Amino acid sequence: MKKVSIFWFRRDLRLDDNNGLFQALSQSNNVLPLFIFDKNILDKLENKDDARVEFIHDQITLLHQQLEKKGSSLLVKYGDPEAVYNELLSEYAVQAVYTNRDYEPYAKSRDQKIKSLLESKEIPFHTFKDQLIFEPGEILNGSGEFYKVFTPYSKVWLSKLKPKHLEAYKPMHWKNLVQTSALELPTLNEIGFEKSDISIPSKTADEEIISHYNKTRDFPAKNGTSRLGIHLRFGTISIRQLAQKAKELNATYLNELIWREFYMMILAYNPQVVDKAFKPAYDQIPWRNNEEEYAAWCEGNTGYPIVDAGMRELNATGYMHNRVRMVVASFLTKHLLIDWRWGEAYFAEKLLDFELASNNGGWQWAAGTGTDAQPYFRVFNPSSQQEKFDKNWKYIKKWIPEINSDKYPKPIVDHKFARQRAIDTYKSALNQ
Repeated sequence: MKKVSIFWFRRDLRLDDNNGLFQALSQSNNVLPLFIFDKNILDKLENKDDARVEFIHDQITLLHQQLEKKGSSLLVKYGDPEAVYNELLSEYAVQAVYTNRDYEPYAKSRDQKIKSLLESKEIPFHTFKDQLIFEPGEILNGSGEFYKVFTPYSKVWLSKLKPKHLEAYKPMHWKNLVQTSALELPTLNEIGFEKSDISIPSKTADEEIISHYNKTRDFPAKNGTSRLGIHLRFGTISIRQLAQKAKELNATYLNELIWREFYMMILAYNPQVVDKAFKPAYDQIPWRNNEEEYAAWCEGNTGYPIVDAGMRELNATGYMHNRVRMVVASFLTKHLLIDWRWGEAYFAEKLLDFELASNNGGWQWAAGTGTDAQPYFRVFNPSSQQEKFDKNWKYIKKWIPEINSDKYPKPIVDHKFARQRAIDTYKSALNQ
């Protein structure tokens, strides 16, 4: 059997500035790059034209081509990771496995299984920090506990940031890759998916947009956000390179990257937030969960233009402007009193840039159940949000062509009534 060390790609689909890959190539000869289409994840996706899966497949194809040019290849498998590793151990004399850390509950459980399997064969399992500047456990308060509020966390984060944290990992010792002819790459259809009509935003970090981010980010009609979420999610860009750009160009943009790390830290320390409120008292709220109203919200037919434009944008493109995300989430949870978990699940299905920690954190913030949450008595007024951030109706008219006609529905609920109902419902539940 051929002796190899394995580098396992997961949320780091790039060759440049990849910590785990750098370490593997620095420490081992005959490094075999591996990617597993994890059926435990893919089987849960109902839409077989999921643009995110197509995106991953495209990136895997690109990696495959890039490695081929270096005289090597990418081994691509489809299946349960534990079963795949059992298969690999019978095919190769595996010396070590290298990979970058993932902090989501499923990923941690999966990695523990693989680690145990490898250790039973006396094979080391090396993991590295790559998708974050500071990972869970690196930013703690004076008592050695995790921060529950963002502002003090961000201050410590910024005070700890040094040039070394943003340095790229290079040079890569490509000569240590396994030299092999091109290995077989399964097609999108072979893993049970098909092409999507939704297009993927560019991974180029537009310096003009980042430079003006603090002035333009709240206006959905403007091209004022970087749209890099999906690339951060799957690691097609380096967080170190992006944070370096943000540090040079715009503090507000850098702050958004810190929010991302804050929510990942919250999830790592509080895995229960996946299906429970961060603040347990809020699990007492008696949600109305009206299915007809939920369907109207999903379809963008609530009669509130800023809400409907956002939902239609999401359904058509897999993207929704961040300001609008806050408005539609507040509307669902406060105006309609529908469980934040319903909205979170819908976003998880539709968003190209879906990332568990940020999605969960954002929804719990809007519902008042999470960290730093807006207080329950603060209820966004969709009409004033619209007036403030899309006063010329440019965004609304783009997504609701029938806006000024009889075809557009009347408001599903009166704002004043809904606001008071939400406040009373929350207050009563929290005072039990």
